[in-house]
Amino acid sequence: MSKIIRIGTRDSELALWQAKTVQQQLEHLGHKTVLVPVKSTGDMLLDKPIYELGITGVFTRILDVAMLNNEIDIAVHSLKDVPTVLPQGIVQAAVIKRGNVRDTLVFKDNEEFLSQREAVIATGSLRRKAQWLNRYPTHTIVGLRGNVNTRLQKLEDNEDWNGAIFAAAGIGRIGVRPEEAINLEWMVPAPGQGAIMITARENDTDLLAICNEINHEETQICTTIERQFLNLLEGGCSAPIGALAFIKDEEVSFQGVLLSLDGSKKIEVTRKEKLGNHHNIAQYAADYVLERGGSRIMNELEDPDKNIQIFSTKNLSEMQRQRFQNVNVESTDFLKISLNRIPKPLLKSPIQNVIITSQNAVEAITAIVPKEELQFKNIYCVGRRTKKLIETKIGKVKHSENYAKSLADYLVEYIDGTEVTHFCSDIRLDEISNTLQANNIKVNEVEAYKTILDSTEINPKVEGIMFYSPSTVAAYLENNEAGNRVAYCIGETTATEAKKHFNDVRVAKIPTVESVIDLVNENYA
Repeated sequence: MSKIIRIGTRDSELALWQAKTVQQQLEHLGHKTVLVPVKSTGDMLLDKPIYELGITGVFTRILDVAMLNNEIDIAVHSLKDVPTVLPQGIVQAAVIKRGNVRDTLVFKDNEEFLSQREAVIATGSLRRKAQWLNRYPTHTIVGLRGNVNTRLQKLEDNEDWNGAIFAAAGIGRIGVRPEEAINLEWMVPAPGQGAIMITARENDTDLLAICNEINHEETQICTTIERQFLNLLEGGCSAPIGALAFIKDEEVSFQGVLLSLDGSKKIEVTRKEKLGNHHNIAQYAADYVLERGGSRIMNELEDPDKNIQIFSTKNLSEMQRQRFQNVNVESTDFLKISLNRIPKPLLKSPIQNVIITSQNAVEAITAIVPKEELQFKNIYCVGRRTKKLIETKIGKVKHSENYAKSLADYLVEYIDGTEVTHFCSDIRLDEISNTLQANNIKVNEVEAYKTILDSTEINPKVEGIMFYSPSTVAAYLENNEAGNRVAYCIGETTATEAKKHFNDVRVAKIPTVESVIDLVNENYA
């Protein structure tokens, strides 16, 4: 090709390094080139995180415009900055052999803060922030923008910062990687990280052919999978998504991750396929993530300010969250359990009648003595799941009821003997004891565990609260008021306590978490 190839690039030190690398490879093949530096929107607006700029391709758009205006012939980009859908008329022309894919933690003095509860880490990336908080949830993340040198200087200038996260390729390529730096092997990189992309006009067949000569096929295969995964999740720089593919021994290995903004939710996927059979890896991985709660996370990312309509005082599983219909829910455990050390002689002695009213009591018993050494003759319990756990870890249940009052009434009529041992919490209703003792049945109460009330203040926009025991009601009231909220209760005992404080109290048909969720759904159908 006789004409000079105009290579468009951002004007940062790293971008120019990448453009010069492409320039050297093209000139090595005998082509004449010239660099055309431009300043991108992302370089000019440094007072906001990238994800708040509201621009697709914040570092690439100005080069796209220059190319479509015929001001440049090709553009050189950090591949991780390029949107998965290119502007009409522009195509990927080549991918250069990949460098270091990892993220790097640059720190001050030493790494002791990694084992401490409090630390301050700087990054402008939602992906890095979410993964760091997932691993170190008590640390504080602060924003960091600017070119590599600017960010390194900010780290040096801020005395209260412990470290900052960089792309290993970026600080390595321009030779500014400090000695106080470690690669974060556990952190899944951004799709395309460490790779350089060349774009060109779709109809410029001569240039596309030239660029293809410096294309690195292995890097192209891997980064294509990563970017397909990103595209299928419908994520961009505003979503905490990581992806990494590599080829070894003719096999393609893939790792993907999606997280919530605060890192509290994390869905991972891995996949291996023989080279040549790898074309469906991205689809498989995206479907896997979306089906396991990824859809909910992506919806929350699209509308982070959406009102939280319902709050659950018990942490919900992802399957339980999926059960909600037309409802946005937040959950956390308002009760913490501390198992007591029940005296071994008591547990090893023969007990004719045993009452167990929670799974926590089962865990407390079996933590001290194995089931083979227990001599419980008749076991009575409350709850289907408690029964299942007892029969797995202790022995056969003689009779169970869904509610404590129903069990007490049953025992008055059918108990074998006139004495029972009740393994219970330090916080409990006296329904069983009062009913049995009123009918001349002696109750020996053994505190198997302590219940610690541990609530937080709830968003004022919440319309309803899900309660699972009287204790969850008590915990809620430590930091919140009932107001006009609806109380959704797992059973009558919980509802009785809730009615002392809430005007609108509703009770599930059966005492399960799923039934409480169905109760909520009825209200929002």
